[in-house]
Amino acid sequence: MIFKVLSCRSIFISCKDECSSSSIKKEMSLFADFLALFFPHVCVACSEGLAAGEEILCSKCLMDLPRAKYAERTDNPILEKFAGRLPLTHAAALLIFRKKGIAQKLLHQLKYKGNQEAGLQMGRILGKEIREAGWKTDVIIPVPLHKHRLRQRGYNQSAVFAQGLSEEMGVPFLEDIIVRKKFTETQTKKNKISRWENVKNVFAAEQAGLLKNKHVLLADDVVTTGATLEACGLCIMQSGCSALSIACIADAHGG
Repeated sequence: MIFKVLSCRSIFISCKDECSSSSIKKEMSLFADFLALFFPHVCVACSEGLAAGEEILCSKCLMDLPRAKYAERTDNPILEKFAGRLPLTHAAALLIFRKKGIAQKLLHQLKYKGNQEAGLQMGRILGKEIREAGWKTDVIIPVPLHKHRLRQRGYNQSAVFAQGLSEEMGVPFLEDIIVRKKFTETQTKKNKISRWENVKNVFAAEQAGLLKNKHVLLADDVVTTGATLEACGLCIMQSGCSALSIACIADAHGG
């Protein structure tokens, strides 16, 4: 009799747990549906709903990405851009930037909409491309933001991208080695000369010894005239690194 009572009690508890679990799952499903009404899970490029397993971009927009594929090219536009300015070993960009194109929409999401996952995903995609190209780098350094802009945005978009690169390449990224010691105006509307004047001598190495004899991969969001990357790259070269390469999300003047 005692065995039967215990068995019945166990069955009751089991049923109660299953009902409770079912209720929680139902509530979570309803909450997810509620959130979807106000925060729809849509493609950032075309605004169509994302299917199961899709993140940031739908399959069509992912296929339509204007990929640069510089890591595999002998006629590398970024290497040509920095010829005589920085002694680069490698250079890569994930996308070709076009106004109102997918690359611009992704960058807008990353920089101004708080969508850090977009930066991580783009870093992972380019990281896979770089790894398959056989690059041998020791450390990834993101172009730093000034502390005031970092407080405004809450994160450094280049560091988020660098984290994605790091995850796929298996190479560590160090965020606080190079600092931006001077607050500068945005580069967006400046010409080539003004861009250089705006960023020269604004970077400093706080722990230069960590870069000595290392092949450094410098990561940034967009390369336009290359002024920011040049200024930051020169600072890194002065730290005694053995080689310098560049990876960015988009090339604004590529093709």
